[in-house]
Order: sequence, then C-alpha cells, then structure tokens
Amino acid sequence: MKTTVPQALWQLCIKVFVRILIGADNQKQYNTYDWEAGCQALGNPEVTYPQYYRIPNFHGVEGGYLCKEAVVTYDAVTAFACPPNETHLRRQVMKSIQDRPCQILDLGCGTGSMTLMLKDAHPQAEVMGLDLSPHMLCHAQHKSQQAQLQIHWQHGLAENTGLAEQRFDVVTICMVFHEMPPRISRLILQECRRLLKPGGQLIILDGNQKRLRHTDWLIRLFREPYATVYAQESVQDWMIAAGFERVHTQYLGWIHQLTTGICPHPQDGLNTP
Repeated sequence: MKTTVPQALWQLCIKVFVRILIGADNQKQYNTYDWEAGCQALGNPEVTYPQYYRIPNFHGVEGGYLCKEAVVTYDAVTAFACPPNETHLRRQVMKSIQDRPCQILDLGCGTGSMTLMLKDAHPQAEVMGLDLSPHMLCHAQHKSQQAQLQIHWQHGLAENTGLAEQRFDVVTICMVFHEMPPRISRLILQECRRLLKPGGQLIILDGNQKRLRHTDWLIRLFREPYATVYAQESVQDWMIAAGFERVHTQYLGWIHQLTTGICPHPQDGLNTP
C-alpha cells in the first residue's frame, strides 16, 4: 500500500508522540528486562503461530507482536487510538458486567490493561488473561505485579484455548477482532460459546465497523492489515450466528463499539453452531 508524503510525515509525528507516551517505566523494562527468560517462563512451547499472526508489521512495528518493541509501544498506541479517553471506553466494558462473576477470561489480553481493571473491580473473581504473544504476557505480568493483583496469564490461541468448557461467567474481547481475519473472529466466538457457562456474558469492545468503512485513511495510519475486511462485516451478526442471545451493539465515542451477548441455556432450544 503506497504511502503519500503527508501520510509519511504524520506517521513520523505519531512515532515521536508514542515515544513520549511510552514513559520511563516502559523504557526501563525495555532496556533491562530479560525478555528471553520471561517468554520462556510464560510461553507454551506447544503453541504454533498461525499465518495470520506472523504478518511482520502491526502498527508499523517490524516483527509484529512477537517482539519487545511492539510490547513497550502498545499501550501508547492504544491510548492514541482510543479518543477521547481509553479508560472511559474500558469502563463501559465494566458497566456491562452483570452480577458478581466468579470466573472471568480476557481473550487477547495484550499487555493486560483490561485484565487489570477486571481484577481490580472484581477482587473475588478468578481472572485470566490469554494472549498469543508471550512478549505481551511478560509486560502484562509486570503490570499486575506492580499493581499487586493476582492474575493468571496464559499463552495460547483465542480460537482454540484448550480451556475447560463452561468454565467462565464473563469473557471479554477488547481491541482484537480488527487485528485478524473475520473467519478467525467467528471461530473465536464459537470458542466463547464453549467456554461460557449458560447465561454467561460475552463483551466485545472494538472499532466501530460502520465508521471504519468510511475512514480508510485511519486504517492506513495505524498500519492495520485486517481492519479493512473487519469493517465490511458485523460483530453483531457474527454473535447472532454463533448462537448468542440478547445481542446488542452500542457506539462509543467516535470510532468504537461495544457488543454484548448472553450464552443461551440448553433449554432455550437454540441451535448449537
């Protein structure tokens, strides 16, 4: 995809801005953390990285999410991509949670920003964050240790977690589906049906598909290889097709949406996908 001179200058400005936002703690971890040992400790040697994930460029970082450069810049890039306030957006996820869940799974947890909020808000719950990048999990663990929050970090595929069925009361998926082919997103929804208890909640925070269809410049700006095809489809339709009920989408801010659904009870008579 050809980049124009104004786009190149804008991307350069973003890189400078991101470096400022990284902060001293992230820079220190980048320079001093033993990434090889950390990835070995948290990584699952049986995990095979699928082709869609081995694209060498996410957000303009060579090496995708399987490198420390992506990890220490991820939070800054996410904050920049979540106007007007990333924390406010994530709080909408928290507000959607019903009752007092005992088991919570944050799929595609990245550096654990959402996972930490979930554990802080629900200290009684067992909270797990799963991601395909061991580098991301290293940083997530660092953040949870700093916050003194006990969270289980798991290295694995969101579409094939290997976790026990009907284990979780709530599954969250934040800023994930726009970074993978739609066919993988639909597989993840089927996995969520398997993982959730009857009556359990699925909560998905991601880009506003209707808005992104008309802002291709924004997709190019953030170097998102799958966001264009994501924007042409509908998370709400995917969830309905996967068998979730009470599916609802609300639009947040300028470029985000929140889609929620309930895993049906067997007696509801819904067809299993």
